[in-house]
Amino acid sequence: MKEPVLVIMAAGMGSRYGGLKQMDPVGSAGELIIDFSLYDAYLAGFKEVICVIKKEMEEDFKELMEGRAARYLHIRYAFQDLNDLPEGYSVPTGREKPWGTCHAVLSCRDMIDGPFAVINADDYYGPGAFQSMYDFLFHTKDDSKYRYCMIGYQVENTLTENGTVARGVCQTSGEGFLNEITERTKIKWMEDGSIGFTEDEGKTWQRVPKGTPVSMNFWGFSRSIIDEMAARFPQFLDKALIENPLKGEYFLPLAVDALVKEGAATVKVLKSADKWYGVTYKEDKEQVVDALQAFKDKGLYPEKLWR
Repeated sequence: MKEPVLVIMAAGMGSRYGGLKQMDPVGSAGELIIDFSLYDAYLAGFKEVICVIKKEMEEDFKELMEGRAARYLHIRYAFQDLNDLPEGYSVPTGREKPWGTCHAVLSCRDMIDGPFAVINADDYYGPGAFQSMYDFLFHTKDDSKYRYCMIGYQVENTLTENGTVARGVCQTSGEGFLNEITERTKIKWMEDGSIGFTEDEGKTWQRVPKGTPVSMNFWGFSRSIIDEMAARFPQFLDKALIENPLKGEYFLPLAVDALVKEGAATVKVLKSADKWYGVTYKEDKEQVVDALQAFKDKGLYPEKLWR
């Protein structure tokens, strides 16, 4: 069995945050959120990491890794390039936004030959999630179906007080497998304490019950997902280039949901009761800083992660 690899998606533009949030320190010793993820991944058993970044971030990003996590983990880099499209397709005039999370993972297609996990660079997931993920990937392999997994968080544990967030809202079976996942790009706390999402810029809101499992883009895959995403990319582009050429994104839940509904894959939902921490907006940073320091004070992390 090949050792699981961790893929970290760090090429996002951080448009709502107003800068490269992936490089903004949140720990008392200057750590980034990605440092906590790398630390948790290392303790869980991961040895190799692929960071998906934009080429123009390379020098700064590598500088952050060297002398820190790179002393303990084998870190490689893949570059998400807007022009990396199937033959016959081109970037629409005026498009600057990357093509989404599937496109980010496809940036690694020549670097992955076994099981791998995928996370966002700007989300804190908790050590238990990494251990559950590593154990699943290490012991599970494809058979008559692709055998994938995801870490599922309760929706109320994944929201910010400062605006809307994007989450993959899940429906699961009694056995804990994913039946359906739908990407909702604008979910938030409502004034009455309930949770809602909108698909028409706030004209109407639909409720999401508390306790509903959602994806925070912490996925576990076999190598098979790479070929499946690549094969489905042209179909996505044919639709997006007509309906939303400047901002349409090829999301991981879109590819996963299709494979589940076709009966080609199962996705085990590994539940986490942890609270998500992340910096979707600048106003989120103070809460993240306080939470991570509290974890250090409790002994969950050393005062300096990378000694």
